[in-house]
Amino acid sequence: MPLTAKRLSVGVAVLTAAGAIAAAAVTLLPGSKQAAGEVVIENELCIVAPATPYDAASGLPMLGPRPIPDSARCPVCGMYPARSPRWAAQSIFKDGASHSFDSPIDLFFFLQRVDHYDSRYTLNDIAASFVTDFESGQWIEASTAFFVLGSSVLGPMRDADLPAFGTREAAQAFARRRGGKTLMFTDITPELIASLNRNVHDHP
Repeated sequence: MPLTAKRLSVGVAVLTAAGAIAAAAVTLLPGSKQAAGEVVIENELCIVAPATPYDAASGLPMLGPRPIPDSARCPVCGMYPARSPRWAAQSIFKDGASHSFDSPIDLFFFLQRVDHYDSRYTLNDIAASFVTDFESGQWIEASTAFFVLGSSVLGPMRDADLPAFGTREAAQAFARRRGGKTLMFTDITPELIASLNRNVHDHP
């Protein structure tokens, strides 16, 4: 059935409005360019998990470890660290805010390029980093922890990771049972991290 002039004009108006909204939305994306009516998107849209601000009402030390909120997301892989309590890690900034990670390997990714994952901070802004003792579930300073590389135990993303322990003896006992070798914090080099590279956010 042929369209009347009134129906046709309404249809054109709707399509024009929809096109304008879509074009405006595209031009707001990071890395977008528009020249001669052509829109080119250079970078994929990627949402960065924000740091969790310190809650003074919690009664917890401002620079100490704290429970990870269920809603917190790892800035490296996008997962929810609270769902993997035996693997969780966190970094506390000097202003009391924190970033949570779903495993030690993501913490190390973050420490290598802090401002890459959160442009508001640098490595110098970090007051302390903590990992979860794989056996006791207690928070321990990452700098004093021992890690097992190459065990048969898979991390939250079902691939190689670095389970952490509070003592060398506990890490070695775990390695005897599940394979791998024991490393100190200072043994975790950028080259080692690169060899364990996974599907992490690549923010521009």
